[in-house]
Amino acid sequence: MVAIGLSAGGVARVRFALSCLWEVMAGVRVLRDPGRHAIHLPWANRVRPRLAEAGLLDPDAGLLGLLGQLVPPAPGYLADFLTPPPAGLAPDLDQELAVLCATPADTVRAQLDLCPGPRPAAVAALYADPAAGLGRLAEEISTYWRLAVARDWPRIRAVLDAEVFHRARRLAEDGAAGLLNDLHERVRWEGDALLISQRHCDAPDVPDGSGLVLVPSVFVWPSVLSVAAGDVPQLAYPARGVGGLWECPAEAPDALGAVLGRGRARLLAALDAPRSTTELARRTGLSPAGVSQHLTALRAAGLVVTHRQGRSLLSSRTAVAEALLGASA
Repeated sequence: MVAIGLSAGGVARVRFALSCLWEVMAGVRVLRDPGRHAIHLPWANRVRPRLAEAGLLDPDAGLLGLLGQLVPPAPGYLADFLTPPPAGLAPDLDQELAVLCATPADTVRAQLDLCPGPRPAAVAALYADPAAGLGRLAEEISTYWRLAVARDWPRIRAVLDAEVFHRARRLAEDGAAGLLNDLHERVRWEGDALLISQRHCDAPDVPDGSGLVLVPSVFVWPSVLSVAAGDVPQLAYPARGVGGLWECPAEAPDALGAVLGRGRARLLAALDAPRSTTELARRTGLSPAGVSQHLTALRAAGLVVTHRQGRSLLSSRTAVAEALLGASA
């Protein structure tokens, strides 16, 4: 059990952040043992050949190189320096890699000392020369991102943005207790602490006062991962909507298409969660300009609302649109 000190006053310091590095580390674990993450099998089956062709994946051992050696099978210890606290809500891989590469050598060695068993050669080299090793690690992460994540990042980002929007509404409607006690079955806010049921985690309790970063993630599913060491504790938890992440969008009912037009009906069907114009274009096959034009008409008709989430504009179906879809199904 991990207990993150979180008094009522400390809730004011809770914030959300998205993180490319969290998705990288959790995604490597998915590839290492896809059977534990069945929801992501369509993704794993698509990206494994790319990684294998690039010489980065062994069919039996999983991801090769320093990155693969640093990410153990669950529930093994993942060194905290691999997931530094994100600076803001909008993720940027290059910025996160810069923070990773700036990790002090003493911190790298101290956390590697917590990893059980003999050190593989690449990890031993990192221990001997952290600065050079972190540079190699950053290059591997960039390559992995390009091959395994970049093509799917728009749809992943849409799920994460929708999750933050949902949690913000939950906080407004139900307060901090409603928000924190609904994150995951293993997480509860009790007294002055956020309790995380991690059977294999022996991290020390963290005193109140440092704040808490909540990191929604797609690849963390179905568990939660916590960082309770250092100045800023973090909790990575599964975002809502992960179950449908790799599914094709639902088909629009023919009856609704006859009334609204096929393009607008397809957009409404694809808006099963708040989505950006780019994501809607990818899911429907329409051009971004066409999506924007249709969304303007749907907003004017009271079928769609649009809100800003960071730098993105996300559109959502209204209750009227939900009723139309239900009646025409």
